[in-house]
Amino acid sequence: MRQNNKRHILWRYAIVVGIMLVFSTFIVWNLFKTTAIHAAAWNEKVNSVMTITTPIEPERGQLLADNGSVLAANLQYYVVRIDWFTDGIKTDTLMKDIGPLCDSLARFDTTMNAAQWKQKILGDRKEILDRYERIKKKNRAYKLFPYMLTHKEYERVRQFPFLRRAKNKNGFYYEKHNRRIKPYGDMAARSIGNVGQNEESSSTHGHSGLEMALDSLLYGKPGVARNIQLTNGIVSAESVPAVKGYDITTTINVQLQDIVENELNDMCLETGAEWGTCILMEVATGEIKAISNLERNKTTGEYVEGVNHAVLGYEPGSVVKTISMMVALEDGIVDDINKPIATGSDWMYAGRNISDRPHGAATRTPREIIETSSNIGMAKLIVKDYGSNPGGFRKRLEGMGFFEPFHTGIGGEMTPNFPVLGNKNWDKLSLTRQAYGYATTIPPLYTLAMYNAIANDGKFVRPHLVKKLSREGEQDSIIPVTYIRKQVCSPDNARKLRTMLHDVVWGDHGTARHWVQDSAVEIAGKTGTAFINASGQYGAQKRLAFCGFFPYEKPKYSCIVLMLGADRGAGACSGMVLRNIARKMYARGLLGEKPDYATANKKKETKNYPTLFSSMTDHKTNNIRRGLGVKESHRYARPSKVEKGVPNVIGLDVREAIKALEDVGLTVGFTGSGMVTSQSLSPGTQFARGQRINLRLRNS
Repeated sequence: MRQNNKRHILWRYAIVVGIMLVFSTFIVWNLFKTTAIHAAAWNEKVNSVMTITTPIEPERGQLLADNGSVLAANLQYYVVRIDWFTDGIKTDTLMKDIGPLCDSLARFDTTMNAAQWKQKILGDRKEILDRYERIKKKNRAYKLFPYMLTHKEYERVRQFPFLRRAKNKNGFYYEKHNRRIKPYGDMAARSIGNVGQNEESSSTHGHSGLEMALDSLLYGKPGVARNIQLTNGIVSAESVPAVKGYDITTTINVQLQDIVENELNDMCLETGAEWGTCILMEVATGEIKAISNLERNKTTGEYVEGVNHAVLGYEPGSVVKTISMMVALEDGIVDDINKPIATGSDWMYAGRNISDRPHGAATRTPREIIETSSNIGMAKLIVKDYGSNPGGFRKRLEGMGFFEPFHTGIGGEMTPNFPVLGNKNWDKLSLTRQAYGYATTIPPLYTLAMYNAIANDGKFVRPHLVKKLSREGEQDSIIPVTYIRKQVCSPDNARKLRTMLHDVVWGDHGTARHWVQDSAVEIAGKTGTAFINASGQYGAQKRLAFCGFFPYEKPKYSCIVLMLGADRGAGACSGMVLRNIARKMYARGLLGEKPDYATANKKKETKNYPTLFSSMTDHKTNNIRRGLGVKESHRYARPSKVEKGVPNVIGLDVREAIKALEDVGLTVGFTGSGMVTSQSLSPGTQFARGQRINLRLRNS
């Protein structure tokens, strides 16, 4: 019996050993095939895995204002989640700890109290667990907050007592996201531009504005990550580090940008313009200190950053007459700016009539041609030299550098377009129209650059938006001041042109005399109007421009304002925007002088007295007069009293106006600052209680 058992045991051992030998032989054979017979194929496969590379996205550089404050930068944000299927989150332990967690959440996000947070968390958790019971699919991505957290907010949340526990006990985790942030919101947003992912790759690049124009500098250089073999597997590790993009310091001045945007926005609201653009530039350097492009939102009626009209081509209207006069002076067509030429009210040339009605005169001096914006006078001067060679006018401008790209750094920048002319009658007619601002398209920035040259004694400085480049806080390079032409005109001719532009504002017949004169800042410039229709052809709608510089004696800034569809003339809208910008800069001490209204009034004899609200009491009015040192002031009359219906609040300050309107049951909204200049519901009209009334405010 024992012998039989021993034999059976040995057979079993033999079978087990045999099976092991078979498996061992199979393993050894496959090992031999892998390492010897098919070694090359396996080595190739390993190499293909180990040579896989992954690009590492570089950190995008910052866009900075001229003083180093951030205009656009990448910030890290966090999406905070809880995994309800973590082993440590049991129903009993959660119920024990949910009170302190909800207390922490309520202190962090005050939109809900602790009880509401508890109800939300338990309800959401139950819904997720119930869904798992139905479809057996785990959803681990529960968002604790419906929004992303900043790094500071994330660090605060991470310190909640419930979330300080080990990860396998609280289920807490997060995802990092980079976002391009503009701390100043919409300020210069169109010029700064936007970023986004390319269609062909997941990398982030600039899509518009400076972000697009300077993308190669801001983007940096991608790094490379390769697969490496570790004892516990293959991991991806950095092989070539990513190089951070340059931080780019722009010429934008935040304080000036704020002034420009507010003044342009207020005038657009007041005049009902479709859009407006404004550029403010430093005369000596060509640095663009502020640039704003506003368009009316047809749904809300508000103005938002829109298309960058500053660098797009438009028929300029009469602002181009100054450039034509520069050619006339440089070519010797005009040698004495006070010598009259025959003009009249109508002039027939090349089969078409050119008119100066209703303000024509028998003769005009070159000064008066610019002051009164005479089409006939300007056309006659240019025809005198170029009538037999219409194409020569364009070539003359080309020689002055007028068509050369500026490379400002603004995306979408265009150059002026002057059609090449021959010697036909229509070419001769086109020449006259080019001379006074039609039959051509010029971006506002190019017009401004030429006016800037006039203010700069003829030095044609290149407008630019980039000041310097730096990386990791270390300065890399400074962008120098460069010139399109060292002299686009002689200093003497620049002085003569400045005199003419001064007449436009301060002369007895100047087209901007009623609106642009200011007792504190002496401004010189030129108005311009182009008539178009909805399709862009000639029609009744007006595109209104004013281009100039200030202070007149020692120009420090040049500025152009262009508006479409305003309900008044160029001087009364675009000109007033420039005047108000200059006035605010003076008041804030940005023109190198201490603001002193009383001293300014003594220096100039002017009737531009300070304007006081109708809300002022006699006592306050007298105090202000004494404080300013002026004998006279404008004071708005009290609005007429309305017995029934909507009260009349035009002329009141906003506080008094709101009180009067809310007392009768109206809901009040307003835009701008200062006194009430218009109200959406006419005085005396019937209204329903709670109805909304919108007020427009403006400082005089």
